[in-house]
Order: sequence, then C-alpha cells, then structure tokens
Amino acid sequence: MNARSTDTGRMTPQQRRVAGATMIGTTVEWYDYFIYANAAALVLAPLFFSPLQGTMASIVSFATVGISFLFRPLGAVIMGRVGDRYGRRVVLIITLILMGLGTTLIGVLPTYATIGVWAPILLVFLRIVQGFSAGGEWGGAALMAVEHAPAEHRGKFGAFPQLGVPAGMLLASGVTAVFAATLTDEQFLAWGWRVPFLLSFVLILIGHYIRTRVEESPVFHELEATKQTETAPLSTLFRHHPKKVIQATLIFMGNNAAGYMLTGGFILGYATRQLDLNADAILNIITLGSVAWLISTWVSAVLSDRIGRRKMYIIGWACMLAWLYPLFLLIDTAEMILVVVALVVFGAVMGLSYGPLPALYAELFPARIRLSGASISYAMGAVLGGAFAPTIATALVGTFNTTVAVSTYLFLLVAASLIATLTLKDRTGSNLYPPDSKLQPLEDDETPGPTLNL
Repeated sequence: MNARSTDTGRMTPQQRRVAGATMIGTTVEWYDYFIYANAAALVLAPLFFSPLQGTMASIVSFATVGISFLFRPLGAVIMGRVGDRYGRRVVLIITLILMGLGTTLIGVLPTYATIGVWAPILLVFLRIVQGFSAGGEWGGAALMAVEHAPAEHRGKFGAFPQLGVPAGMLLASGVTAVFAATLTDEQFLAWGWRVPFLLSFVLILIGHYIRTRVEESPVFHELEATKQTETAPLSTLFRHHPKKVIQATLIFMGNNAAGYMLTGGFILGYATRQLDLNADAILNIITLGSVAWLISTWVSAVLSDRIGRRKMYIIGWACMLAWLYPLFLLIDTAEMILVVVALVVFGAVMGLSYGPLPALYAELFPARIRLSGASISYAMGAVLGGAFAPTIATALVGTFNTTVAVSTYLFLLVAASLIATLTLKDRTGSNLYPPDSKLQPLEDDETPGPTLNL
C-alpha cells in the first residue's frame, strides 16, 4: 500500500512486517540498555568500582549509565547521515548488531578484583558502544514505521518502535527479577547478573533475522527516484532548521529525564538501599510500571491521530507535572501497595508524552534530512534529560536528604518541555514526501533563502 493512501488503518502484509521489525528490534536494543541500568543499580558498584565506598560508588556506577548518552549525538550524526544518504533499513541493521555485541561483551567482562582498573575502563568503553548504537537506532526505527503509514494513522504506526522501549524495560526487569529471585545474593553477585547480558546474543539473532526482511521506506525510495537524497544532512539541518531542532530536543528532554527514574535504575537503587525494600519486589513493581507505560504509549499514539500531536503532548505534560511530587512521597512510605500505585501511575503518565513522538518528529522535519533531524533531536534530548538524571537524583538525595529535591528537579525539566510544546505548530497529517518539482521558499519560521520545501 502506498503510504500516501487513506484507509481504515488495516495493515498490509508489508506494513505488518515493518511494525514487527521496528518493535522487536527496538525491544532487543532497549532490553540491552535497561539490563545495564538494572545492573548499575544492583551490582556494578561493588564489582567494578570497589575502591569507592557507599554513595560515591553508587554515583559513579550511575554515571556510567549517563556517559553513554554523551555518545548518542555521535551515533545520531553518523547514522543520520547514513540513513538520509543510503536508507533507513541499513541503520536498523547496523545499530542492532552494535548494541548486541556491546551488551554480550559486558556479560563476559572481568571485574575489578580480576584485572584492576582495566575493568571499569573496558566497562565504560562498551557502554559508549551502547550509547552510539542507541543514538542512531531510534530514528531509523521510528521513521521506518511512520513513513510506511497512511497519513491518518501515523501515530498508530509510529507507536510500534515506541512500544519496544517499555517492552525492552519489561523484558529486562523480568529477566533480572527471575535471576535475583532464584539465586542467592552471593550467586547473583558472582555470576547471575551476567546471564541477562549473555541472553542478548540470542535476541540479536532474532531481531537481525526480522529486520533484514523488511522493505525500505517508500519516502526514501521517492527521494532516490527524484535524486533528492541529501549529501550533507547535518549542515542543511542546522543551517535551515535550528528552531525545529531546539523544539524537538526540549520536547523529549522532560519525558526522558522523568523516565530514567524508572528505567535508569534510580528508583530501584533508592528503594533497595535507602528504604531497605526487597529488590525482587521492586523489580516486579517496576515490571508492572512498564506494562502501564506500554499500554499508555499505545493509547496516546492512537489518540494523537484524532486530537493532534500538540494537544496530546500538552495533556501528557500536565499529567506528569501533577504526579512528580506524589510519586516520591508514595515511594517514601515504603508501603508496597503505595509503591505499586506510585510506579504504575507513573508508567501510565510517561506513555502519554512518549507514544506520539515518532509521528511528531517525522512531521516536523523535511524528508531529505528527516533521519538526521529526528536522531539528533532525540539524542540531544536524552543528553539534557535522562543522561545523568539518576546520578543527579542520587546526589540530590545525598545532599538534601529528601526526594522532594528530585521531584523539583524533574518538575523544572518537564515544565521546559511543556513550554517548548506550546511554541510548536501542530503538523499532524502533513505531507511527508519530497516535492515532485522545483525549489520552493522556506517556511516562515526558518532562515530566509531558497531551499526545497520538503
């Protein structure tokens, strides 16, 4: 089916393959990423940073989660250029392999007790590989899904790669919980934590098989056919569309910062270390929160096709701002039922400002630089948002001895995302294809001068 066509939203066989490939591949990618976050909360401090003690070891352990974010923009730049020049499909395959190799090697990495300072050095290097991969993967998967979609169902189709993120969290938390529950603390610390990393190799094989069997995006095919592929997408992006990059970056920042309280290991580490709650129970509750996140991601993406991306985001930000203070107040009670309420509602709130993101980004950027624009904005939003959010949150609790400081920090970031959303023009349903003809003037919000009106 031509993605320009309109229908009832029923998927063709090819669209089903694309949906499956983007969701399953993204699930595998983010399983790898979140397995590391869980390990950072539970075991990396004593195994790889043993010379440090107490809170400082935890801060450094969480900092390795954040270091990888600094290399997401590099992955976004390189993979964005590859995707805008050679197609979306090749990006999906390259990034999946890189993420899988990095994760598998972490599973066999010797600890500080075995090889000394080389252990944390190699750990950080493999984390950088993961960050590079994550920086390039999301944009390729998101655009592959949206560019195959009919205009009136882009939110729905774009939800599939988004679903892969909470699904990856669900899988990572579930696998970690199984091994933490079935092994003694000594066994889990000695070797049990490695098994979830090693399982990544099998998942990568499955994801690679599926991703190599999907067709290239029809939008990219048309770019090639009309000889409009971009040879210098980064230069064009920042020369003609800086405002859009800033808007898109800030819009993702708030969701990513809040989300990394759950996915980045902070809540897991805080609940087990500061509140002395059972790790198995918290992992199970985080799994429930991931289910709520997955469901609300789908609902918000589909709803955005009806009410528009901008309105859906405003609703999402309002709900998140309302929940940030109750979230930690409920967790601090250390009552399991209240912790369940806190994390399940939080997961549901997170999805409201996450599901519509692929469609929003795709409709924001011109076709010939779309992958670069989406990937770089996503990566920069992650750097400003979730990169060091667990580290900052840990330091805030250590400094002020209260989670109110964490809630305030998140509130400010989410408020900034809301303001950025309010400045955005709603482009729901706009044309994603390149023009079939001549040069056209730029839009009013861009730098004056001739360019393709893509």
